[in-house]
Amino acid sequence: MTDISQKLDPALIDRFAAIVGEKYALRDEQDIAPYLIERRGLWHGVTSLVLRPGSVDEVSRIMRLATETGTPVVPQSGNTGLVGAQVPDRSGREIILSLSRLNRIREIDVLSNTVTAEAGVILQTLQEAADAADRLFPLSLAAQGSCQIGGNLSSNAGGTGVLAYGNARELCLGVEVVLPTGEVFDDLRKLKKDNTGYDLKNLFVGAEGTLGIITAAVLKLFPKPKGREVAFVGLSSAEAALALFSLAMDRAGASLTAFELIGKRPYDFTLRHGQGVVRPLADDWPWYVLMQVSSGRSDADGRALIEEVLADGLEQGIVGDAVVAASLAQGDAFWNFRETLPECQKPEGASIKHDISVPIASIPRFIEQAAGAVASVSAGARVVCFGHMGDGNLHYNISRPLDGDDEAFLALYHPMNKAVHDVVRSFHGSISAEHGIGQLKRDELIATAPPMAIDLMRRVKAAFDPAGIMNPGKVI
Repeated sequence: MTDISQKLDPALIDRFAAIVGEKYALRDEQDIAPYLIERRGLWHGVTSLVLRPGSVDEVSRIMRLATETGTPVVPQSGNTGLVGAQVPDRSGREIILSLSRLNRIREIDVLSNTVTAEAGVILQTLQEAADAADRLFPLSLAAQGSCQIGGNLSSNAGGTGVLAYGNARELCLGVEVVLPTGEVFDDLRKLKKDNTGYDLKNLFVGAEGTLGIITAAVLKLFPKPKGREVAFVGLSSAEAALALFSLAMDRAGASLTAFELIGKRPYDFTLRHGQGVVRPLADDWPWYVLMQVSSGRSDADGRALIEEVLADGLEQGIVGDAVVAASLAQGDAFWNFRETLPECQKPEGASIKHDISVPIASIPRFIEQAAGAVASVSAGARVVCFGHMGDGNLHYNISRPLDGDDEAFLALYHPMNKAVHDVVRSFHGSISAEHGIGQLKRDELIATAPPMAIDLMRRVKAAFDPAGIMNPGKVI
């Protein structure tokens, strides 16, 4: 980390603070501290000011002043991102703009199956509001109790529901965005069909706050399933998991709403470190799958579908063992086991993580080849592989050797990344499936993406943010 080179002029801080009021302009070091470090502790930024506007007009006025004075702005939602996009640099020149006070659900339109929500609405709050209206908002993440809609859209969040419902981009119909100049782009439309020119909203979804600040969005809702059946399955290999996925798609089709792959090592870590988790299966297996079938008709229909899939899987020798949740509570316990996986790697020491995607049919071959690549960098490193097999996204994480040293292992970060990502690219995959680019993968993106793609992204950035004040140093 570099030292602080300069701080903001106190008079300028006063001008920004006057827009939101002193109560919502955080200057005290203790008040600011939680905004400066992300959950994995990889980046620790510096700022003299965190602004917490309470309206779109205040966001607009902040950005007008930022443009006038050349002040860089870092938008931040729930601060749950994993690539450092929400953290300021060490210069002391950047200010943080927190969207947490823009937290109204403006409208739920049951007939249109849409919800209009502000950027600071917590994901779980939105899920619960949809449920109360007898609708489903399907975006589901481990951080849903604290992550916010603005950040979900800015990072094009994925999660466990992508297989059936798509990621954040597919769930977004319209946006309200404050541009770096302070102009407000109001595109809060509920239309599912609209071919009038460029689809501008998709420039901002996934842009990680580098083009503008999403302040609200129109999002899709869905009818609530009338039957939800969850099964935990033990399998002999990743190839067997792929065969089960093919079988489940053939039998259940669109009713297959989740298909999560779990390796034995993260399974064991969760049993060892997870709070309140219950062993799903009596025997150990090399691989596991958490599968969910949702029926629009009835519980009985969902049950029949999942039992048909598993019975066929057992008959064909694909499935080793399986248990179907006997109650909603047991189904929730299975999901709790899956959502607890990521945090249970931390007690095992330092780790190097990869958020990758490859074509679904390539997953077993990727797992085999990547294991060899990992061993070539660190012979005793432990592969911790799990993820959303139904959409090709794996969290391919590497824990340090059992008796290894944390610092020495983390020194292998770049060669380990290169080894794994080289395998990803050999399968025409992606080095960032759902977490984004931020600071973590910016240099690798620039070095490895097609030059024309980088050039086009830079042209877009220059067109929207010619002064370079929107979340500088992130993505490109």
